[in-house]
Amino acid sequence: MPVREPADPRSGVATTVGAVQRWYGLDDIPADLGPTVVTLGNFDGVHRGHREVLTRVVREAADRGALPVAVTFEPHPIAVLYPDRAPAAVMSLEQRLDALESVGLAAVLVIEFTREFAQQTPEEFVRSTFVDALGACAVVVGKDTRFGVRNSGDVDTLRELGAAHGFGVVALDDIGEGATEGARWSSTQLRAELLAGNVGHAGQILGRPHRVTGAVVHGDHRGRELGYPTANLSQDHEGLVPADGVYAGWLVRLDLDESAPDRTLPAAVSVGTNPTFDGHQRRVEAYVLDRTDLDLYGERVAVEFVSHLRPTLKFDSIDTLVEQMAQDVTRCREILSAIVPS
Repeated sequence: MPVREPADPRSGVATTVGAVQRWYGLDDIPADLGPTVVTLGNFDGVHRGHREVLTRVVREAADRGALPVAVTFEPHPIAVLYPDRAPAAVMSLEQRLDALESVGLAAVLVIEFTREFAQQTPEEFVRSTFVDALGACAVVVGKDTRFGVRNSGDVDTLRELGAAHGFGVVALDDIGEGATEGARWSSTQLRAELLAGNVGHAGQILGRPHRVTGAVVHGDHRGRELGYPTANLSQDHEGLVPADGVYAGWLVRLDLDESAPDRTLPAAVSVGTNPTFDGHQRRVEAYVLDRTDLDLYGERVAVEFVSHLRPTLKFDSIDTLVEQMAQDVTRCREILSAIVPS
């Protein structure tokens, strides 16, 4: 397969990133694709439960001489069907595709979710997508998978359709942590942990630190004046921002080669409105520990959240703020010195 530069995900143009195809509709799928092993889902966060399913897809495909493919939806179905109940996205579409590609898939199919699409019966969806477009020889899903109009299709439906159309079905049990009955990793749980500031537990669900990505822009330059210059993320950053507070984390310079010594740097991360200075705009900013020589403006970076240190506070004086910042940096150094960055 030829390697092409990524296109705008909204353009509807098929792209290849490395060896992974991205298709933005059924018409993008090559007619001579060959057999596939398929899974489907929203995959928001691409957490450890998702990765178990995706890894099984890759393994089943290797065993069957087929291509491993994930089918996902954009926007989230709830955002279309029940906009007032739409959950905050843990990841942007671009972040989700990057994460999906990291597990060894051959291709990802992005289906635009519309009210019209939602009216397909389970059989119509399976026939048009899995059978006619993807030539699936097997479908791998979790046991709670639902699909088709009003979520009327389930694993039993899928097995019946597989028998009729010649593909096998692999249904996996819920995958989660601990021995509690019913414990499972889920995007809902992940989202709740992030919004509560519990980034450590969120990282356990993800199997890696949660990240927010964006370009570094100019801020108020107060951090530099106080001796702690920060990289401020642009307001159009991608990824769910955790609760206001101060965190230990990493700043990853995405424009640098992965082997560059300054690509991943330990950082103290602040989320909030800078209440000591009566700020109103919520920001994500990161101070790279013990570094005042970096010029990051215009760079695309990821801020990774490792551990919550404290809530955002309004200090009575600048001196008190600076004293607390010094304590935050010391604590960050202690936490991050014992961790290998992701």
